[in-house]
Amino acid sequence: MSEIIFPLDQNELSFTASGGSSIRRTILPSGVRVLTESMPSAQSVSVSFSVAVGSRDETDGHFGSTHFLEHLLFKGTKKRTALDIAVAFDSIGGSSNAATGKEHTSYYARVQDSALPVAVEVIADMLTSSLIDPTEFENERTVILEELAMNDDDPQDVAHEAFSEAVLGSHPLGRPIGGTVDTINSVTREAVWEHYQRNYRPQDLVVVAAGGVEHGALIDQVQQGLVSAGWNLDAKATPVERRLQSPAVISRGSKLHVINRPTQQANVLIGMQGLIADDERRYAMGILNTALGGGMSSRMFQEIREKRGLAYSVYSFNQGYSDAAYFGLYAGCSPAKAVEVSKLMIAEFEKIAADGIREDELALAKGNISGSLALKFESTRARMNRLIAAEIINGQFLDLDDSLAHVNAVTIEDVRALAADLAGRERSIVAVGELKEDIFTQFV
Repeated sequence: MSEIIFPLDQNELSFTASGGSSIRRTILPSGVRVLTESMPSAQSVSVSFSVAVGSRDETDGHFGSTHFLEHLLFKGTKKRTALDIAVAFDSIGGSSNAATGKEHTSYYARVQDSALPVAVEVIADMLTSSLIDPTEFENERTVILEELAMNDDDPQDVAHEAFSEAVLGSHPLGRPIGGTVDTINSVTREAVWEHYQRNYRPQDLVVVAAGGVEHGALIDQVQQGLVSAGWNLDAKATPVERRLQSPAVISRGSKLHVINRPTQQANVLIGMQGLIADDERRYAMGILNTALGGGMSSRMFQEIREKRGLAYSVYSFNQGYSDAAYFGLYAGCSPAKAVEVSKLMIAEFEKIAADGIREDELALAKGNISGSLALKFESTRARMNRLIAAEIINGQFLDLDDSLAHVNAVTIEDVRALAADLAGRERSIVAVGELKEDIFTQFV
């Protein structure tokens, strides 16, 4: 099959995906979008209610509101207490959670197929009629501050947060998803309530289920759940427009940022702006990452860990969003070895930029990605997330077979050209540990 487009003005769409699963998409008159992937013989379902609002969408006075809402929507509605919500999922043996991203937020559950109506009803209630109780708000403020403190105790988390800001500068995507101690302490209940009312509306909502699900039945369950919780679905609305998928003009935040801490290990990140989510070179990026730092056979792992024993963890990555992205090389090593490890990471990257990769590396990377994708989509949650991304991010669905065809079409020159492009971009270095900043000046 070829790439499927999800237009915002087409109310019904259905097709068969690889493996025989049936995918259907309906836009209700209220603007709510419902998507399903019915998987033959599946006896469980992963279901999510998502809105295309993330930490990047916060404005002054609302910083931290998106993550705050993720916590608060589990704390009680007009119909249910926080305990009632927990009991509802525990009583059916299901799991539930939520995830705040930089560009969207999801509330999801995985349940037995027969328990899907319960999951839909509870999540619909949470999403549409949260009380955001003032007492619970203050309690959850303390919980979030503890979460931030826990993350701050992890030098690798600290390094990655600082790295996104170093590369993306003042762009909203450079901000931490969970907010900061200052923003969480200063945000008010009224600000979070405003954020909630402005971004949780029928035209913002995308409901997705994958597994043992029947599309028509899910639509009925969603409508019943939303109306029962208090939403008016009679008013007609058009789904919100998707974000523009185009690279923004971004000024680097800093070329070198060392956070000095008394740790036993140095966490070093070296990188630059990467490929946005729908860049046509993303398949070449998959090959580059696999060959450079994607596993035990990758160049960085072999040179730095296996041959020299200089680091336990070493890898490369690209994090792409709608209009900004960052590409990085990471290693955790002894502070005394930070310079040597940095040289080796940069050297392996620049070798590929100059000469590309070998034929055997290309074949290995393609096999690795193909196998990983096939295994990944055995999961109902992975298929659910694929539909969320297709609907919210760029309106394009790519089947497993089509994805594999794109991967297998990548050439050595594609990988070399991409590496050369990245290597020519402004570089940033972030390090956390007992380190002096001047040891890295040679690399920027």
